[in-house]
Amino acid sequence: EPAPGPASQEEEGTEAEEPLGVHHALAERASKYTKRPNVFRLQTADWRVFLFQAPTQEEMFSWISRINLVAALFSSPPFPAAVGSQRRFVRPILPAAPSRSPPEEQHRSHEAWMERVAQELFEHQRNLPEKRGRARDLDEYRLKKEYLLYE
Repeated sequence: EPAPGPASQEEEGTEAEEPLGVHHALAERASKYTKRPNVFRLQTADWRVFLFQAPTQEEMFSWISRINLVAALFSSPPFPAAVGSQRRFVRPILPAAPSRSPPEEQHRSHEAWMERVAQELFEHQRNLPEKRGRARDLDEYRLKKEYLLYE
């Protein structure tokens, strides 16, 4: 007979819960998801996507705005991407530490970041790779475009 004490998670049928960091995350209505009403999606900094269902549309929009507010408050500016000897695209490093800047300064920082990303996307789309180029170059172009569109 097992010794008395706390039951293991396997015996209870539950799984260990992993905290979900919302830094650099984005919550938005899941417009493409039509199976259930009032569903919103949360895309995290590591590009994982979670779907959540709220009881009402008002509550869904309340959750979306609150999650995005907290995500913005906890999102420090990204660090530059690692530098290597190859000319590969590498996504910037997103710090998990909360920002220490006041909200007004953070807002200005986010706006400046969006302007830089928009300009970089414009330049990126102007410099299309050759259609008969190497597969690696085409993959690099696609990866960078996906990142810039996400940002």
